[in-house]
Amino acid sequence: MSTLSDLVFAQGLASEADVEWLHRVAGDGQLLADLSFADIVMWVPAADDAFVAVAHSRPGGSATLFYRDIVGERIRPQWQAQVRDAFTSSRIVDSSSPEWFEETPTRVRAVPIVQKTDEGRRVLGVVTRHTNLGDVRAPSRQQITFNDCADDLFRMISTGDFPDLSSPTGPRRGAPRAADGLIRLDVDGVVTFASPNALSAFNRVGFADELEGESLPEVTSRILPAARDTNESLPVVVAGRAPWRSDIEARGVTVSLRAIPLRDNGTRIGAIVLCRDVTELRHQEQELLTKDATIREIHHRVKNNLQTVASLLRIQARRTKSDEARESLTQAMQRVAAIAVVHDTLASGLAQIVNFDEVFDRVLRLVAEVAAAPNTLAHTRSIGKFGALPSEYATPLALALTELVTNAVEHGLAGLEGKVEIIAERDDEKLTVRVRDSGSGLPEGQVGRGLGTQIVRTLIQGELSGSIEWRTLEGDADLHGGEIAKGTEVFIEIPLKWI
Repeated sequence: MSTLSDLVFAQGLASEADVEWLHRVAGDGQLLADLSFADIVMWVPAADDAFVAVAHSRPGGSATLFYRDIVGERIRPQWQAQVRDAFTSSRIVDSSSPEWFEETPTRVRAVPIVQKTDEGRRVLGVVTRHTNLGDVRAPSRQQITFNDCADDLFRMISTGDFPDLSSPTGPRRGAPRAADGLIRLDVDGVVTFASPNALSAFNRVGFADELEGESLPEVTSRILPAARDTNESLPVVVAGRAPWRSDIEARGVTVSLRAIPLRDNGTRIGAIVLCRDVTELRHQEQELLTKDATIREIHHRVKNNLQTVASLLRIQARRTKSDEARESLTQAMQRVAAIAVVHDTLASGLAQIVNFDEVFDRVLRLVAEVAAAPNTLAHTRSIGKFGALPSEYATPLALALTELVTNAVEHGLAGLEGKVEIIAERDDEKLTVRVRDSGSGLPEGQVGRGLGTQIVRTLIQGELSGSIEWRTLEGDADLHGGEIAKGTEVFIEIPLKWI
């Protein structure tokens, strides 16, 4: 399905700023639908003088009229004149008599979507409210209040006062909805209406009386423990003076609040405060933060332990008289250090996803510092991007590349000055890596059978389910962005099954 942005830009009549404002209005479409007990549809003008639906919200407390999605459809003839009138006149237009939609009587209200700019006010589209008249019942006091709140918000949309630019954008986990609890405030912050769910939420945090007639800021101050540091935004939110969000925490219960100031031609006349008990959600979020911190600490300690082991191996290598033993200890130190680099990267972030380009840059510097043999001058170069990889890929790949680059420097360029290139290419299905050196090629065309080669095969073929191939370049190879066309190339292909 096309997004709102795609549908709006397809009409060719909007800018980025226009689309951002329409996104803000659509973001509160569910609130408008729940308050008005009606379907809410957003229309934008098309190039041929018609209108196209770009967003639709169904009510949570009543039956929907549109059982099939109408987003992307052109406006129906019976609504065209009313929507056109609202768009051109910049005023709210109500249907003069009930209209029929698929054998259901409905009432339609068309509200212009107005955006305030430095040059004045601009109409970007129209919001229509489609009320089902087939389910007629005596409205309760809550339904009447909800409808009054919806009317206030529709009026603010038509004057460019809603949504507020200073309000948080985008969905937030645990954000309250109208059905979760609604409080209506007057201009002084006194409660004129509190839904049963709102009253229950405040009862759970310690307020045992009726909310109506009480000052919500005073109620909140009595609820909160005296020694607790309160959020600085809370007094402004409970007074309904700013379109912000905040939490009340008392008696082990957390209630999330969202304030929506109500204005009439720019003058504040009161506010809506939505509230929801989010105690369980906040506990889950705290548990996740604790687990993330624990995982980071584990990675940090593992990295420190590995660095200690690498340091001990380096010391042992320096004291060893046997060249063969010294080389083996040095290679072991490099392997341990490469694993430590991955854990160091994991310790710095919350996700178990690694920016492997950052990891490999550090590994490459590490290899270049310690791998060069006497009389060997190696110039290493990395080409392309590895991208983000999960940690279970990052560790074996870092180890394998450490072995291959070390082998290219120590054996491919032994006693020579040359280049080593690592070329990474990636698509949605696989990661391809080429490690090339400008040395003399494989001796007699044969791949060695040493410990390093066995480690690389085990890591690539066993742990990463990939393939690996050693080649001798003869000067006519496809360079794939590299410069080396003669020497040795190790070709690795790894399927990205985790995506």
